[in-house]
Amino acid sequence: MSALALLGGSPARSGSLPKWPVANPGDAERLQQVLGSGNWGGYPYPNRFASQFADAFAKYHGAEYASCVANGTVAILIALRAAGIAFGDEVIVPAYTWDGTATAVLDAGGIPVFADVDPDSYCLDVEAVRRAITPRTRAIVPVHLAMRFTDMDALVALAKEQNLAIIEDCAHAHGGEWKGKGAGAIGDAGCFSLQSSKLMTSGEGGIVTTSRLEIFELMQSVINCGRASQTDRFGKRMIGSNYRITEFQAAVLIGQLETLPQLNELRAKNAARLSAGLAGIPGIRPLPPQSQVTREAIYQYVFRYDEGDSGVSRDMFCAAMDAEGVPSDGRFYEPVYRSDLYKPTTRHFPQLNGRGEQPACPVSERAAYHESVWLPHFLLLGSADAPGGNLVDGILRAVHKVMENREALRTADPKLAALKSLSRADRPRVEVKKNY
Repeated sequence: MSALALLGGSPARSGSLPKWPVANPGDAERLQQVLGSGNWGGYPYPNRFASQFADAFAKYHGAEYASCVANGTVAILIALRAAGIAFGDEVIVPAYTWDGTATAVLDAGGIPVFADVDPDSYCLDVEAVRRAITPRTRAIVPVHLAMRFTDMDALVALAKEQNLAIIEDCAHAHGGEWKGKGAGAIGDAGCFSLQSSKLMTSGEGGIVTTSRLEIFELMQSVINCGRASQTDRFGKRMIGSNYRITEFQAAVLIGQLETLPQLNELRAKNAARLSAGLAGIPGIRPLPPQSQVTREAIYQYVFRYDEGDSGVSRDMFCAAMDAEGVPSDGRFYEPVYRSDLYKPTTRHFPQLNGRGEQPACPVSERAAYHESVWLPHFLLLGSADAPGGNLVDGILRAVHKVMENREALRTADPKLAALKSLSRADRPRVEVKKNY
């Protein structure tokens, strides 16, 4: 049994990792067109390439309309405001998500109410949502997390029963489908991030989809400084700001959408192979598949590590995986109510006055601190003839090796896992050099 790389041995895999982001061959020509036109920004709104991209993105996801915006968090804010969320309204969000899901609710004047997630998908648990509903609840924000969907059949039924809006957080779900319906086209609106790490990206940016014309028109008013929408059939306005995207970003996004189906298919193929291999390793559990998902979108590949009575923490496991040549993360997200990045005060968010302590969400806490292992999606873009061998095989070798050497890890210096145990706020910025 070879020594772990973390303890001085040779890594299980070597060689370069797939590049991300990946440019499209047509990007340079489109960018040159924008550069030469002198029309670089988002005004007139929506601009040429932004309009072209939004129409194509909406069509691909089965929505009637889409609007490009500055980023994914702003996308949620805009959708909530267009859906009528006002000061003091409660909005149910999963505890296990990026902080921006909740901060967008705060910025809209609402009160984020955290509900726990399902242990098999790490997405919002519908029964936990039901228990969190009060007379002040106005909306639910399900997050389709990493590689799974919230149970949208059950959630839509509950929302109709309680007369609640659904704003889908699809930051991880570009191109995904639930029973033939595209992500972002199931609820009242869908919000996507286009930040650098996402399945399609323009560096920064976002987009909101909807099939409700009234919401679309209100979104456009919010995005474009309160001006009238393109169609203006309802004749409504909202106080807005400049949340527009630039033409440079939109020019890149056209190419990103063109390559998304092919790359998603490759990720899905490699993910299936990885899941099959991981299923045979004691102490490792792939997330169960969802039969309702008819088109996969895998932003990060997530599996479950069982600490058991091994004495080896999930963070130590991830540190060992890193050393074996497989970048991995455990504290990719924390329960938002425990995050150092989420510290709202009543001075800045007076709607929180009188709010009690957030009840613990045990599934979210177990996932965040003990169980989940996140692999960046670009690991699933390797081909069978990649330098250093097939990347999926390399990942499986690394997992086998670490699990077979857990006794050595049990007695290792805990400081070896120090970086992996830091909160997101405390991690050094230099960590991004690993491209995840």
